[in-house]
Amino acid sequence: FPLLENGIAPTSMIYGTSAFFARGKNYLVKAASGKGKSTFLHIMYGLRNDFQGEVMIEEKNIKNMLMNDWADIRQKKISLVFQDLRLFLNLTAWENILLKRDLTDTPSINDAKMMADALGVTAVLNQKAETLSYGQRQRIAIIRALCQPFEILFLDEPFSNLDVENIKIATQLIKETCKKNQAGLVLVSLGEEYFFDYDAVLMMA
Repeated sequence: FPLLENGIAPTSMIYGTSAFFARGKNYLVKAASGKGKSTFLHIMYGLRNDFQGEVMIEEKNIKNMLMNDWADIRQKKISLVFQDLRLFLNLTAWENILLKRDLTDTPSINDAKMMADALGVTAVLNQKAETLSYGQRQRIAIIRALCQPFEILFLDEPFSNLDVENIKIATQLIKETCKKNQAGLVLVSLGEEYFFDYDAVLMMA
């Protein structure tokens, strides 16, 4: 995996070494603020190309991938909950969810509504995202990420504005969806492990 051009710490278990993330496995990546957690996920999602080394997806070097390749991967293989959420604030919460879901017709509309109900945001689905609290936006972003096929789910500090009870509900929903998809996840955090069982814990020094 990548060596960032702005330098790395030699003790990292990610940068300056090699790591493998397998479908169906759960991984926790811990790091302090400013150590490149979001950058790492953005590289894995194909949003950044300013690194040394290689990142391979299904034996393909991502630096050789075309935009059409990435479009297919992001619709069918990987999903990401961004730390900054990246909702369309001028659209309703429900429209934000449907933007992702309608690309693949997965899951069913009923299942998407059940996710919203489980996370307690049904009452705000018809409100514009800009009117929602950050915690509500965070739950909409989680639902949006789950409303597509995926083999691995990237989570960039996804629960920072949720209370413990909502975190428990969200992690359970994520677990169930990953199991249904036979998918794994990579969660990056400042150190919190939340309520997942991990196959490996990696430090990003």
